[in-house]
Amino acid sequence: MALLRQKNITFILIYVVALFMIFTFKSAIGIGETLNIVDFGANPNGETDSTNEILTTWARACNSTTPTTIYVPIGRFLVGGRVVFKGRCNNKGITVIIDGTLVANYNYNFIGNEGSWLLFDDVEGVSIIGNGILDGQGTSLWDCKKYGKSCPIGATNLRFANSNNIVINGITSLNSQMFHIVIDRCNNVKVQGIKVTAAGNSPNTDGIHVQLSSSVTILSSNIATGDDCISIGPGTTNLWIENIACGPGHGISVGSLGREFEEFGVQNVTVKTVKFIGTENGVRIKSWGRPSNGFARNIIFQHATMVNVQNPIVIDQNYCPNEKDCPGQASGVKISNIIFQDIHGSSATEVAVKLNCSPINPCTGISLEDVMLTYKNQNAESLCNHAGGITSGVVQPNNCF
Repeated sequence: MALLRQKNITFILIYVVALFMIFTFKSAIGIGETLNIVDFGANPNGETDSTNEILTTWARACNSTTPTTIYVPIGRFLVGGRVVFKGRCNNKGITVIIDGTLVANYNYNFIGNEGSWLLFDDVEGVSIIGNGILDGQGTSLWDCKKYGKSCPIGATNLRFANSNNIVINGITSLNSQMFHIVIDRCNNVKVQGIKVTAAGNSPNTDGIHVQLSSSVTILSSNIATGDDCISIGPGTTNLWIENIACGPGHGISVGSLGREFEEFGVQNVTVKTVKFIGTENGVRIKSWGRPSNGFARNIIFQHATMVNVQNPIVIDQNYCPNEKDCPGQASGVKISNIIFQDIHGSSATEVAVKLNCSPINPCTGISLEDVMLTYKNQNAESLCNHAGGITSGVVQPNNCF
């Protein structure tokens, strides 16, 4: 009898421990309520505006105190105006699964001056995942800009602002009016496995733009667009970019920096294992040719392959589009400790390395390590102005420091 009682007590203890472990596991993996936007009235026909229904779904998730999933099923859901997913939520674990397509208003006048048509502001712990599409329907605005008409600047497809602990995984950003994805004033962001698609001549359609943000990681993504595949703006620190396919586009750019006199700098950036195919630039740092207190330092471009790239390696401190507000001035941005390592492939122009730095703030600490770039299967050339540094390993074109 005593043995039986002891076995019962042991069984009860095991049962209690098992219940505790199950509860802990469920909490850890974020099992909670799933909210299908169709259940809130969203229409998948691509013609009926589902803006209010999507916002209602967000409000329900935001007010919840348990991890919640918002589900966008197969179908086309029109977002007729700007949608702001406002934070300070009770919920710190909202996952948005997109299997369908969210479609911006084709009439660019409705959202063209709104900055973005999908904005997550002041949120914590939000994940955007799935195989779905964000369709900016930007072609009509591109045409407007092409013909020099009076056009709005255009809306970004997806922007995160003032947010922390964000994941963007698997989605496709299609034909954005302007930038595709913007990370602005955020901390701890992981972007992985995304696809960006826009025409090679689409204006200002940067694939991913990061600014005023820290601890951002961008991995294993394919970006084909009309501007920078990835652009790195002022105030970016601790950025890691790896395993990217870029083309068409303008390459991966730090800058433009120095647009303002008072400006945060860029530092601690790693760009590695990138393939550039037919792009205008490869790896680039650019700053306006005018006074500024900005800087770019501790940046490494590593393991890059260039395939018929017009300007594989570029530092340009004399950026002055349309010769406006900067002719005759020199860049105040300080560029230092920049490493170009294991960069090889083909240049579409004879000058494959251009280091055009500021006469009053020369580039310092530039390192070229194991660089092999050719032009029409012949030796390419390099051009240096006000740039100082070292070379190591095999470097072709020849050193111009």
